[in-house]
Amino acid sequence: MSSVTDAKSLPYSEQHYFSSYDHFGIHEEMLKDRIRTLSYRNAILKNKSLFKGKTVLDVGCGTGILSMFAAQAGAEHVYAVDMSSIIEMAGKIVALNGLSDKITLLRGKLEDLELPCGKVDIIISEWMGYFLLYESMLDTVLDARDRFLKPNGLIFPDKASIHVALIEDAEYKDEKIHFWENKNRLYGFDYSPFVEIAMREPLVDTVENNSVVSNHYKLIEFDLNTVKKDQLSFNRNFRLRASRDDMAHALLAWFDIVFPGDSPENVVRFSTGPQAHYTHWKQTVFYLDDVLEMNKGELVEGYLNCKPNEVNNRDLDIKVGWNFKVDDARAVNRSRRYVLR
Repeated sequence: MSSVTDAKSLPYSEQHYFSSYDHFGIHEEMLKDRIRTLSYRNAILKNKSLFKGKTVLDVGCGTGILSMFAAQAGAEHVYAVDMSSIIEMAGKIVALNGLSDKITLLRGKLEDLELPCGKVDIIISEWMGYFLLYESMLDTVLDARDRFLKPNGLIFPDKASIHVALIEDAEYKDEKIHFWENKNRLYGFDYSPFVEIAMREPLVDTVENNSVVSNHYKLIEFDLNTVKKDQLSFNRNFRLRASRDDMAHALLAWFDIVFPGDSPENVVRFSTGPQAHYTHWKQTVFYLDDVLEMNKGELVEGYLNCKPNEVNNRDLDIKVGWNFKVDDARAVNRSRRYVLR
């Protein structure tokens, strides 16, 4: 195993990011996420024809599970890169499973690397964060694409989309937001300044599908074969129509993932939405200032603006605006800024 980057030379925010993956617990959570891990396994092993005899780059390899899947699928060689110290354990796991001749582990920041093989045929990576883009690891995958992927090479996965809907969430909003306004629950003291802080940070949690009170709307889709880094900052409109008479307390967001295949039946996809099985990414909840009392068929129009935080580009600054016509005389027209950190 070779090492190219000294973690101590990185800015503190980068050191903190990479060190967060040192502990085995986060990898345990990801390996136990069967939707995540089986989707990758199926996408790779169902498409052995794409991997046989090919050179593969695993970006952010963690414990090496994707590299081992690629080796199982017949890859000639896999180069597995990670900045975290977990790669030391990955080396032991790879050796223990008899794959040291097929997998070369490189510890370092990919942006500082030169690969021994030059170019690769396939890039694999589990880069997705909360709200898809949190932690900005997609930037690294795109850097790897531009520097190391051969023409007509493949990326696993290669399509990702963000979706939104409205949800009824009165009980949880009361617990997480209105808690700070309730003096009886705060021993008689006024803690109301915390309301703004609580509203500013989106909630990452699992939402039941029966809480969804509108249609699903595809906000944006990224094709990893062609997307540029500056396109990961975006502003998109949405139109959400009430699917029943109910209250809307929040905008819910999730993402879907698609892998390439050697035939349509071998294309693998999964969703992190409320209608799908649990994943460790859960969903992202943006609480609205207003409670929207909606009748079936009524429309909420709005926009979502997303860009990296100026202080720490692995965090996300998100602005949501929404417009709801209450009646002929009244309309709710608001916006709020959030920071996903």
